[in-house]
Amino acid sequence: MENEKIVVGLDIGTTKICAIVGRKNEFGKLEVLGMGKAESEGVIKGIVVNIDKTVLAIEKAIKEASDMSGIDIGVVNVGIAGQHIRSSIHHNSMLRDSKEGEITIEDVSRLTDDMYRMVVPSGSEIIHVMPQDYTVDYEEGIKDPVGMSGVKLEADFHVITAQTSAINNINKCVRRSSIEIDDLILEPLASSLAVLSEEEKEAGVCLIDIGGGTTDIAIFYDNIIRHTAVIPFGGEILTKDIQNGLQVMGKQAEQLKTRFGKAISEEASPNEVVSIPGIRNRTAKEISVKNLANIIQARMEEIIEMAHTEIISSGFENRLAGGIVITGGGSQLANLKQLVEYMTGMDTRIGYPNEHLGKSKLEAVKSPMYATAVGLVLAGFRSLDEREERYREAKTVVKPPVKTKKAALTSDFFTNILNKTKGLLIDDLDGKNEY
Repeated sequence: MENEKIVVGLDIGTTKICAIVGRKNEFGKLEVLGMGKAESEGVIKGIVVNIDKTVLAIEKAIKEASDMSGIDIGVVNVGIAGQHIRSSIHHNSMLRDSKEGEITIEDVSRLTDDMYRMVVPSGSEIIHVMPQDYTVDYEEGIKDPVGMSGVKLEADFHVITAQTSAINNINKCVRRSSIEIDDLILEPLASSLAVLSEEEKEAGVCLIDIGGGTTDIAIFYDNIIRHTAVIPFGGEILTKDIQNGLQVMGKQAEQLKTRFGKAISEEASPNEVVSIPGIRNRTAKEISVKNLANIIQARMEEIIEMAHTEIISSGFENRLAGGIVITGGGSQLANLKQLVEYMTGMDTRIGYPNEHLGKSKLEAVKSPMYATAVGLVLAGFRSLDEREERYREAKTVVKPPVKTKKAALTSDFFTNILNKTKGLLIDDLDGKNEY
């Protein structure tokens, strides 16, 4: 395996921390070599609140993945999420020096780089800048302006920011685990790589990733990400509702949710009862499955309604031919697909990270709850392949390249995002960002 490319994804979630080691097989599919996971006790709603507990969980997950795969893990791709994530649309423009020359890749890059210098709220940092549509000399709706003639180049950018403290805490936890971060990736973007097809992103689709602490929204249209949002509710709030509503322990509530929970109460039998062992020799407690479903449906309706509101506010509600794709651990709740379709009126499917996976001994990795971790590995390969391509081009250049050559702009927007994010991590390593 010494000459093979190996990528490791590390998903630091609210309920679990998961590490996946993968390589590409001869067919270009992802082969999972190892996986490790640990209970996440130091993360609340996607934010690290206890460094020591998070470090211990990361070390456990990394060790399990390393032992299973036989790979000594030193570098990982990490996801970032949480309620602190903010997204907004901003406009930028520039005047080119040459009126006759064609727009070059450098012009486009300079326009994008300028967005990283925009003023953001105190305590926040820009993690992703994603171009939407370009305008050349007031001609709108241009996807790729390279090679066109024009003086004024404009574009709308989808800018995503995160709290500086949240970024620093993730960096600190990973480094204390004796590993380094290669790329920091917004988790909904990673999940989209694992469960969405190119056709869906072209036609228009909304990804709803229901995690433990948060529900992440990502809307794609015309193969461009148009809107992102984070809802501060996930599967964990369901467990707490069950715990409080039925007066049971937390672990019992989680088991009730996963084994007997339904998103639609009408689907539950009113005569079905589950017996829960009593505490310290107390008599067993009988739980009605119908009551359990009522509690779950009330909370899920609230989450779906908030997600639907985000779809409407994005302005793309009537342009999502691909409908809705639900993924994450919360998507495994029975009858959830039907509830989402009923409340939104949009076609819905459950997103499994199967499309890019090859044969694997680990069948569990095909579960929606591992979509983000699989996506982090896939994002790492995209970045790695792009870096190798640029290196090969640099070695084979024997004369100055023609500036209007479009082939150099083959990189997908995920790669540009990852390369920009490296700047944040390098700054931290140089001591520019103090903890």
